[in-house]
Amino acid sequence: MSLKASCGSQRRSLCSLLAGREIKKPKLEDGQRLQEAAVQLLDQHQNLCSLFQEQENPDPCHMFGSQNQAASESNPRHVSGQLLGRELRRQADRQGISVGAVSVKTMLDRLKEITGRQEEDRQREMFTSSQRVQLQVLLESSKQLLSQGVLCPKLLWVEYRRDQKLPNLELVYFLHLYNILTLDYIVESDEGIGSWLPGQLKALCCWTPPQEEEETKQVQQKVLSTTVGVLVAAERKISVLDELLLWLLDIEEERGEGAERWIQTLDASLCGASVSPEALQRFFTHCLTQIFTCNPRLTVSDAVTLQNEWTIAKASRCLTSLYCKLTVIFSVEQLLHHLQQVLETHEVNWKHVLVFVSTLLVYDQLAQSSLRELLSRLLSSAFEGYDLEKLITAFLLARQGALEGAGVFPSYSHWFKMSFGGRSGFHAGSKKSLVFLLKFLSDLVPFEPPQYLKVHILHPPYVPPKHRSLLMEYVTLAKTRLADLKESVEDMGLYEEVSAAGASVQSQAAHDVEKAVCLFESTGKISATVMEASIFRRPYFLTRFLPALLKPRALPLKPDAQMNFIEALKKAEKIPVAQFSQYVESCQKRRQQNESAERLDPREDPLDVLKVQLQEFTELLSGGHDGETSAQLSRISHSLSVIFPGSPDEPIRAVAVTLNTDTPPLPDLHLKVVNLILQNFCQSLLITSRGSPPNKQSLWGSRFVCLLLDNRQLLSSLIHRLWNLFHHQAASLSSAHILGLAAFMVHLQASSAVSPLVQLAPPGRPQPVPLVEALSSAVLSSTRTNMLFSVRLAVAAVCYGLCRGDSVSPLQQLQQDFIPCSLYKKLLYLIPRLFPAARRRPDGQQEDSPTLRWSCIAHDGTNWTKTVMHLWRHAAFQQLQQLHQYQLCLSEWLHDELRVQRNEDVLSDTQRQEYQQWACWELYLPRPEEQGGCGGDSRKLCAHLLTAILEQSPRDLNLENLDCSPGSSGTCLPDLLSRLQVVYEAERSDRADLGNFLLQLVSQRCSSSSGSFSSKLGLQRTVLAWNRVLLALPAGIFFNIKTEGGRRSLDCSQLVEHINQHQRKVCPAATVLPCALTAHLLKGLLYAAGRCGHPAGELNQAWSQMSTTCPLLVVSAVRWWQQLSPVLVSLWTRLRDAEPLPEQLQLLSACRRWAHSLSPGPVVQMPPAAVLVRAASLHEAFRGGEEHQQNFRAVLDSLDPEREAEHQQVLVSLLFLYMKDFLSELLDPQAKSSEKSKSFCSELLAVLVNSADWLLLFRSNEPEPNPVTLTASDDCSRLMPWAVCSLLLQQSAEFHQRALCCPGFLHSALLWYLSVVQLFLDGDTPPSSASQQKVEPAQIMDRTKQFALSLIWQAPPAALSSSQLRQLQSCCADLDPELAAALSVHLDPHSLSPEMDFL
Repeated sequence: MSLKASCGSQRRSLCSLLAGREIKKPKLEDGQRLQEAAVQLLDQHQNLCSLFQEQENPDPCHMFGSQNQAASESNPRHVSGQLLGRELRRQADRQGISVGAVSVKTMLDRLKEITGRQEEDRQREMFTSSQRVQLQVLLESSKQLLSQGVLCPKLLWVEYRRDQKLPNLELVYFLHLYNILTLDYIVESDEGIGSWLPGQLKALCCWTPPQEEEETKQVQQKVLSTTVGVLVAAERKISVLDELLLWLLDIEEERGEGAERWIQTLDASLCGASVSPEALQRFFTHCLTQIFTCNPRLTVSDAVTLQNEWTIAKASRCLTSLYCKLTVIFSVEQLLHHLQQVLETHEVNWKHVLVFVSTLLVYDQLAQSSLRELLSRLLSSAFEGYDLEKLITAFLLARQGALEGAGVFPSYSHWFKMSFGGRSGFHAGSKKSLVFLLKFLSDLVPFEPPQYLKVHILHPPYVPPKHRSLLMEYVTLAKTRLADLKESVEDMGLYEEVSAAGASVQSQAAHDVEKAVCLFESTGKISATVMEASIFRRPYFLTRFLPALLKPRALPLKPDAQMNFIEALKKAEKIPVAQFSQYVESCQKRRQQNESAERLDPREDPLDVLKVQLQEFTELLSGGHDGETSAQLSRISHSLSVIFPGSPDEPIRAVAVTLNTDTPPLPDLHLKVVNLILQNFCQSLLITSRGSPPNKQSLWGSRFVCLLLDNRQLLSSLIHRLWNLFHHQAASLSSAHILGLAAFMVHLQASSAVSPLVQLAPPGRPQPVPLVEALSSAVLSSTRTNMLFSVRLAVAAVCYGLCRGDSVSPLQQLQQDFIPCSLYKKLLYLIPRLFPAARRRPDGQQEDSPTLRWSCIAHDGTNWTKTVMHLWRHAAFQQLQQLHQYQLCLSEWLHDELRVQRNEDVLSDTQRQEYQQWACWELYLPRPEEQGGCGGDSRKLCAHLLTAILEQSPRDLNLENLDCSPGSSGTCLPDLLSRLQVVYEAERSDRADLGNFLLQLVSQRCSSSSGSFSSKLGLQRTVLAWNRVLLALPAGIFFNIKTEGGRRSLDCSQLVEHINQHQRKVCPAATVLPCALTAHLLKGLLYAAGRCGHPAGELNQAWSQMSTTCPLLVVSAVRWWQQLSPVLVSLWTRLRDAEPLPEQLQLLSACRRWAHSLSPGPVVQMPPAAVLVRAASLHEAFRGGEEHQQNFRAVLDSLDPEREAEHQQVLVSLLFLYMKDFLSELLDPQAKSSEKSKSFCSELLAVLVNSADWLLLFRSNEPEPNPVTLTASDDCSRLMPWAVCSLLLQQSAEFHQRALCCPGFLHSALLWYLSVVQLFLDGDTPPSSASQQKVEPAQIMDRTKQFALSLIWQAPPAALSSSQLRQLQSCCADLDPELAAALSVHLDPHSLSPEMDFL
């Protein structure tokens, strides 16, 4: 096989067939016969586009050309080009038109074939690899045609622009690359280039090729670079690049790939064959001018105020990168000269200007000297001509340089002193110059950041003595401004750096000390700045500098630089004697502490050391050595600081301690230490209590606890351990442990003033709480075991607290400092619950001394039950209830009662009922409201009960079952529901008002919900809890009986409002009210109607009204009618002595039979029920077996809406019910398929498409909406446009054509699309389903937009009224400008029909 054959492809094209003949010696006769055969072949197959495909890329075998003319003429590409040219000429002769027109048309047809797939993928901005290869083949052929004079490039561009409003930039680039149609020609000749080229460049910049398409990335950069190079060379079209530059500045903060890609395009490498160096410099200069003058909205005062935010560290990286690209070909002098010209001749954007200065200084080391020279020229010129603009320019540029730090530019204080601090300053020439400067500085005062005012005050400009008053006026003004800003001049450091503004005073003082010591070490002398500060800035020197310098430390044996500096200041008498003596003493103490720590053998276990120290502490306590115990506590504190290292200066109350209630166990060492501490405290308490009661003991306990509070790390471990003991290990604690921990809680309470707050995590409460309250929340009262532990702990704590209070003062306000109110309230809750004798009122005989009771607890832990009753009757205990913080209000009692587990309660069901009745009716009902009771008002008792139930924890509510019958497990919710029933029975005289009262309470609670997700969950939880209450109460109380003119009638308005406002909001898309709730309400309706004069008539009237006012209840009744019908018939028979069911309820049965009996054939007479009832019956019927679903289309034909309008209303309502089903399946990502509901909806749409009634279902602003729409929740209604659009996208083109003929369809469809756009922007679009036919939200958005645009293109000019067009354009302005443009272009406003405004 020859080399040429091996280089070809297996598919033999025309070129390869022709090339295969080269192995023979060419003859003239062979060439003629070959041409004749080719012409005959072309006559039979005249597909010029296919001939264009035959031209292939240069064969590798012919990469280096031919040796002679014969070889060149025998090249297959040359032969193919010749043949193609001849055929084009022949076609032109046959058609009687020019050959250029034929070749252009043929080439454009082939271009459409190549670019067709790219138009289908509108998200792609460039050709694929295969398209690019085909395009290159086409351009090779076109290039040969061009050499033959067959192709006209100018005509090609004219015809291409006529077909394409937005030319493909990559195609234009390849036309330029193959020298068929250069970019230079296009730029110069195309007058509309400004309308399409900027948009194409933006789109190409913002589009990122797929990762694997490396060739596409290279072509993309070449397209951009080539286009920019041509535009830069053609300076008359520079406005195109200006638009790109403004776009870049608009998106600079986003730091997107599009901006970075465009910046990379603006490279100095553009300077080549197409762009001269001079043209490139002119272009970059023009760009800098545009940036400097873009949006000059900020005034000079704004620049002065905001300048600190415009450093290079805070500036947009996009802007700084752009500056780097544009400045690389210039010198610093050129750039600053141009900046000065722009500042003098234009209004500028100060942010861009100052960021440019920062970029120049940071990236070019030579910029500092050049900028200083520029500042010198500006100041000289400003004071020569008293030019205010040049003066403010100099100040802004100098400050900008100083903001970048001393390594980049001198500090502002240094520059200010060098410029104005001496006799040679720019202002020192005359009084007029001085006044000019001071007037300028005074005008800046209202806008100046405080650090600059401090510089001007501490380093004022030179002023001759005779003009000193002028300076003092400015200083007074500046100090007044600093006082308004709550800034002090004295807080400014000795070596102030303006760029470090915002640093704390302490850090600045430490910085001053470090620099002063460094200067002293290098020079051996105290710096002049420190000496001046000791005289002129004495407050700062004494209160800031010296404390930072004389900070206590362990002094080294050999004096270091800081010690030498301190000694030099002492000799200079700059350090007060007392302050120096205190410093020496503190340093000695620090050395002793270090030596004490060193005496601890590092090889010895710190835990063993702590054990020994705690044991010694206990022995000292038993011996009564009070002074020694304090010293021992200090040693214990030191040992603890070794185990729990932390900053000794850390403010313990600065930040709340976090208590992680579900945290993993403590580290082993920390756990052992905390256990050791608690055990020692309990042991010490028992030892001291044997000899004397708490009120006779020393203050060892308070000191012990305060020692623990001083170490934050230790305190955190201690809190976590106590929480774990109280919450999880309460049953394992002995009597001694309980006594010790109770006393420990009392001492924590007494130390609450110095203890930190505690933040529970996960947060049980939104704000941090006191330490004792946080630990008390771990003491549970939900089971028998927990209750007994809680009582014992709380009794011991209260007894100990009362004794400790007696030791301080008999005054009550001091006693309460020792008694934790949270533990006291636990006794108020638990003692009456566990001890029925405590429920009786005190007989007046109260004990006075708690000392005896504490001794009983401490020495006989088994006799604690007697102590409980003694404490309950104690005078001090009872008197505490007079204080507000020690009162257990009804809401707190209900909170505790609801958390009791019935199956583990210490009380039996009967005992619990007796206790709850006593608490509600005898304790809290008569108690005054200010003491946490109800003030004798049973309504308030009812409100408290209802509130407590509604606040029940979500885990205590069963979302599936609303049955509230008492059981053997769970919480006490059923018991409290029983108490609510008792209140209802007590309100026998005014039950109807009680029902309204409860509905109002629920409405107030539900109305406080916001639109957040957590608020919606809270609303669902509240309504679910309320439904349990509603089922526990007689439903008849929610139906009012009105008496007018002696006639009793039903009033359901309150219940209807409740269902529409609250029950409807928590119903999922395709569901109805629960069966139990529906049955309960219908039974209540029957009971209420039975109390009227004409029961059946009143029920019929009420039910017929509910079809329009409360459709959700009606649809729910239809849904559950098969289960409800026997119950309601039986109930009505008992109420009315076998009287038949009212007509409206009979119609429910009739409609159900009618709906289930429908079959293909003649139309069956519908029952005379409400439209909603019939639609709901049909909806329920077709939820059944397959035989009903198969007959759906036949049933629709029998209910032809064109014959009877009543049928149409039924089908419209039925459509909405099925749309709810369809939406429900869309919202469920796990749904298998929504084909059934989609099929029903499609069938209904096909029947209703000619009517505008169904369009009104999905409009949210209808003044009189269809009642069926009130069956959907607000969220469902808001998402309905998404469902409608998803459904319409799956309909046929024929349906769309029919729908466009329907009045109002276009207007409704566009409004649905805009609603979908808003949902997409809000992030509320439903998740994608598992079904393969479902698509992602972004894809639906794109398809919906294309669908909306296609409707606009297909719609007749009069499809929208003028008002509808204005409404849509107003909505589209922000959401979709492209749609607004399409409306303006495709729908002629002059042809719109005003008669359609009613739609």
